Amino acid sequence: VQLVESGGGLVQSGGSLRLSCAASGRTFSPYGMGWFRQAPGKEREFVATITWSRGTTSYADSVKGRFTISRDNAKNTVYLQMNSLNPEDTAVYYCAARVGNADPGTTRSAYDYWGQGTQVTVSS
Repeated sequence: VQLVESGGGLVQSGGSLRLSCAASGRTFSPYGMGWFRQAPGKEREFVATITWSRGTTSYADSVKGRFTISRDNAKNTVYLQMNSLNPEDTAVYYCAARVGNADPGTTRSAYDYWGQGTQVTVSS
């Protein structure tokens, strides 16, 4: 499975961005999807997840109420709508896929596939 993120860029504080992650390859399998991010000098951290069938979502406390994860299984694409962005959201954002119907969880090592990342920069 190949994952390709897009939609990153430079935005002012308070602005919005929508990230997309398109999956190709072995996409007939069910996948739980997640978004993670990594700021310079920091560990890669969990942002949000969504399950395959029910679309159950979970979020990191730092983004809850501002970010929304969604997916379109027909298009093999997962999205991350980011509102009310602030400079602390500046990072490379990665999407990841875990095989199965279960909640993919917040642990990086549980995921089977990763995208190459897309840069999000929020200016103050």
